[in-house]
Amino acid sequence: MKKLKYIFIPLLAVLIVLSACRDEFLDVAPTGSLSETELSTLAGVDGTLIASYSMLLGRGGFYNDATNWFWGSVLGGDANKGTNEGDQSQVNEIQAYDAQTNNASVLEKYAAAYEGIARANASLKLLGVSTTIGADDATRIEGEARFLRGHYYFDLKRNFNNTPYVDETWDETTPVGNDADLWTFIEADLKFAYDNLPETQSDAGRANKWAAGAYYAKALLFQGKHADAKAILDDVIANGVTASGEPYGLNDNYADAFFGPNDNSKESVFAVQAAAGTGSINNANPGQVLNFPHGGGDRPGGCCGFFQPSIELANSFRTDANGLPLLDGSYNDAGNALTTDQGVFSADAFTPDAGNLDPRLDHSIGRRGIPYLDWGAHPGRDWIRDQPYGGPYSPKKFIYYKDVAGNNDGSSWTPGYTTVNYNVIRYSDVLLWAAECEIELGNLDAGRDLINIVRNRAKTSMIMDGGTPAANYVIEPYTSFSSQDEARTALRMERKLELSGEGHRLYDLVRWGIAESVINNYLAIENGVITNSAFQGSSFTSNKNEYLPIPQNEIDLLGAGVLRQNPGY
Repeated sequence: MKKLKYIFIPLLAVLIVLSACRDEFLDVAPTGSLSETELSTLAGVDGTLIASYSMLLGRGGFYNDATNWFWGSVLGGDANKGTNEGDQSQVNEIQAYDAQTNNASVLEKYAAAYEGIARANASLKLLGVSTTIGADDATRIEGEARFLRGHYYFDLKRNFNNTPYVDETWDETTPVGNDADLWTFIEADLKFAYDNLPETQSDAGRANKWAAGAYYAKALLFQGKHADAKAILDDVIANGVTASGEPYGLNDNYADAFFGPNDNSKESVFAVQAAAGTGSINNANPGQVLNFPHGGGDRPGGCCGFFQPSIELANSFRTDANGLPLLDGSYNDAGNALTTDQGVFSADAFTPDAGNLDPRLDHSIGRRGIPYLDWGAHPGRDWIRDQPYGGPYSPKKFIYYKDVAGNNDGSSWTPGYTTVNYNVIRYSDVLLWAAECEIELGNLDAGRDLINIVRNRAKTSMIMDGGTPAANYVIEPYTSFSSQDEARTALRMERKLELSGEGHRLYDLVRWGIAESVINNYLAIENGVITNSAFQGSSFTSNKNEYLPIPQNEIDLLGAGVLRQNPGY
């Protein structure tokens, strides 16, 4: 027995060493990790799906969430970068339409979209190997994952044009180029979601059939497929409901779409969900944290003075004696441009503009002497970090109210983490898409009627100050259009006024083929008032500035000849 014992112990040691040298011995799951088997349950797959939803809020940084406040609104002329020259200076070159291929913020935007895609693909891949998820849940999860993947690719398409397409079947090692047009894949994903998602959902923030239909119509509209888009939009307008089952409609007051307690209202077709008190400020609205009036004291946010609405945008809200916009562009003329306090100190006397105005101006733009939500009258220059650089205005949408509990998360370096949802699609957006389709198809009266639904809501949405209107608000619906060109111009102006600051403007200008002329006119107006801006002497170049450069980092990683750089870079 003693002899056998002496033989057994060395043998055991040899077996341990030999087994330790096999590859399988090294395959130890990290502590706290989940296996594919565990993740392929309903709870596991749904968890990866929620991870893809979370990328709508971005992945840290200020320029990669779904709001596109910089890429769509600043580059579209709705606003200036704001603040001062030194803060976040890497985006100065982008605002000047001179983005470099190694710009860190461009890469940040590109990478965040692919992170969202990777998470959606993970859900689909796990769904494919699951043996326990029922048919209804499987269809719902596939629909939501493909909706999200369609969204992220849509965002890449309109910012970078064509980029590599990968789905859940990709082997994650083979380099993929960007020769294929993304529209085919975007359409397929959004159509699947429209055809297969349920009309209502267990959570208000989940995409449903009607959100998918609206997004699918948007993708068609961006390609000029007006008849196809109209058929879907007609269905959404006639039958669409929110994820909670409420029929779509416009809120009574324009401001309600930007009021945290009213999130997920009947006007919200699909929204990025923001919340306070979750233990992470990244669950609030982190992409907007810079976009508050600058300075300390009794003001929202206390930092940082970014995203200042432009002179040109504010002037656009001028109306004529009939309450209609100045469609000929004369709102920028000396006799029509808004009176501002540019160059006027807050302690000096100032009288706000007394001319006719669309009330959406003062729901969208903070200007001196006009109530700023419930924070009192905007004081002017005292809330502006560098007026010669950014102009006289402050952003107003997505700002939290002073005396409404729970509408911001103050647990971090600034209380400016707002819990106001960002609506990727608002119902007014849907109505104006439908109006655009009608006009492009020659149905001018139908297009006018849809535009007037939006204008009539604006007419009843005045900012009040002590029981009286805060400015001379004069707005009326259109009575007729004399031509398709006039109708088209009115529709495009209505989108500018209704959706300003919501990340849409550049993309609209590009798809309409008018970006170069409109933006260069905007730059001329802006530079005539704001004398120290980042874009002094800059211009928009057609066939280049419609898209951002493909990040050089990605081109280098994939190797020579895989990715094509966009023209002009």
